[in-house]
Amino acid sequence: MNHYAPWKNILIVFFLFILGLYALPNLYGSDLAIQVSGSGNYDVSERDLDKINDTLSDNGIDFKSISLEDKNVLVRFNDSQSQLSSKAILKESLTRNYVVALNLAPSIPQWLSGIGGKAMSLGLDLRGGVHFLLEVDMNAVTTMAVDRYYNELRAALRKDKLYKKIRKEDNLLVVSFKTEELKNQAKKVIKKDLQDLVIAEGSEQELELGLEISAAAQAEAKLGALKQNITTLRNRVNELGVAEPIIQQQGTERIVVQLPGVQDTARAKEILGAVATIEFRMVDEKNDVQTAIQSGKTPTGSKIYRFKDGRPLLLKTNVITTGENIVDASSSMDENNQPSVSIVLDSSGGRSMLETTKEFLGYRMAVVFIENQVETVMEDGVAVKKRSKTQDIINAATIQGTFSNRFQITGLDSAREATNLALLLRAGSLSAPVEIIEERTIGPSLGADNIQKGLISVLVGFGLVLIFMAWRYRVFGLVANLALTLNLVTIISILSLIQATLTLPGIAGIVLTVGMAVDANVLIFERIKEEMRSSKNIQKAISSGYEKAFLTIADANITTLIASIVLFSFGTGPIKGFAVTLTIGIITSMFTAIIVSRAIINLIYGGKKVEELAI
Repeated sequence: MNHYAPWKNILIVFFLFILGLYALPNLYGSDLAIQVSGSGNYDVSERDLDKINDTLSDNGIDFKSISLEDKNVLVRFNDSQSQLSSKAILKESLTRNYVVALNLAPSIPQWLSGIGGKAMSLGLDLRGGVHFLLEVDMNAVTTMAVDRYYNELRAALRKDKLYKKIRKEDNLLVVSFKTEELKNQAKKVIKKDLQDLVIAEGSEQELELGLEISAAAQAEAKLGALKQNITTLRNRVNELGVAEPIIQQQGTERIVVQLPGVQDTARAKEILGAVATIEFRMVDEKNDVQTAIQSGKTPTGSKIYRFKDGRPLLLKTNVITTGENIVDASSSMDENNQPSVSIVLDSSGGRSMLETTKEFLGYRMAVVFIENQVETVMEDGVAVKKRSKTQDIINAATIQGTFSNRFQITGLDSAREATNLALLLRAGSLSAPVEIIEERTIGPSLGADNIQKGLISVLVGFGLVLIFMAWRYRVFGLVANLALTLNLVTIISILSLIQATLTLPGIAGIVLTVGMAVDANVLIFERIKEEMRSSKNIQKAISSGYEKAFLTIADANITTLIASIVLFSFGTGPIKGFAVTLTIGIITSMFTAIIVSRAIINLIYGGKKVEELAI
């Protein structure tokens, strides 16, 4: 009785050894570092490693080590001054193919990192950085969807000349017909080819048909816009060179962006919030723009655009290609030493550009920069969203020769403008405007203070529990204390293995787990005492205590586990961080309190004739 098979004890020891091994990386701390990665499709190589090494050595910068890890050059430093100086030097000396970012690199031994050992990922509140809450303009998504279906509707009904006129009224598409027969034919076409368009209730007139986008199609469009924006934001953050960013959906309209280690909020806001793309259009050479302005009538197939300085120009409405066809973009200087952006198009965009330059050789082609913005302003005490759209001509150059997927954009005001435009084009355009409705900056010193306070709270709570258990249950209390210690190690190990982000609420979850873990042992020990009062057989009392307490412990922990899973599923941010550690802690506490403590008790008392228990 009270005896585990040898293989069970070996398995428990092996399991605890592995968990302890993967908890070790958290003891080594982090080094101040600089991470140099490739921009776009460029991969950093050994040659780049030597170049960076020589650059730092030539400038008298002392560094701890330099290595090539996962196609990134990582330079470690002993102090922050060397780190900051090196960043400035490398940004100046390296070309546009590189992204230089400040980082904190774990100082884990090679043998430990070689087997996959990693330290826990720390959240923004523990590491410092910037936090943004972005709101996607869903009205703009609906408007763009209406515009798209407007064009599709025209194309579908134009084949048989079914409609008289199509106009947009808010989110409705109103189609006018000459006869009732044409109207019925159009209904059949819409039902067959445009199933996402439905007849709006109360909008159908004698020779008019009001159409709206179905609720399912609207929901799909909004979800698609949200997902696309998350992907684009992730690409932009990668271009900025931020290590371990957090970009996740919050609700149905919002996106949380956390950038650990970033302190320049202005630069981050400039890149994250920009809803920009470019369009390539031919200049209308046959009509005069001043005549169009004076008459107030724009020629069919043309539209008036303006340069940044206000000069007007007539451009064709037909778009040659857009920023969606751009696969790579990089800022550079042209032959006149002026800022420019080198563009690489995909096959579709390259084919369209080739056909256009062949057909319109000697004519002018314009590059239009389009930017959408949304901001909340107060009007009469009410928050009102103001949307604005700028469409500026960057340049209008004569096509001197045919080209396809590779060319340059010139006419930019500054090198910074060229750099930002290249970054935005590489990362892609946001599918809908976003507004930054919340922003916070957490300094590294505050993060360090949070870590210290969180650690103190865990240690104080842990220490008090250890003292109480040793005083109240003597030998059994010491066993519970050992199981509790192993439980903490196990939690840290699992957090490190799955690379879950530890936050301040996560630390609170660990503290709560400490109390829940010891509660299981208290239930077991009290049950053993009850069994000893009714039976003089100590071995039977121990066995019955563990067996009878198991169901009670399981019920209590399973109900809490369900609650924590619900918190994780529906919660966001801090709530999710709390739920992660609580969920892991519940599972590990059951293992250590029931299985590990039982194994230790079996080694102490199992198979022996015991007259009295130290409990």
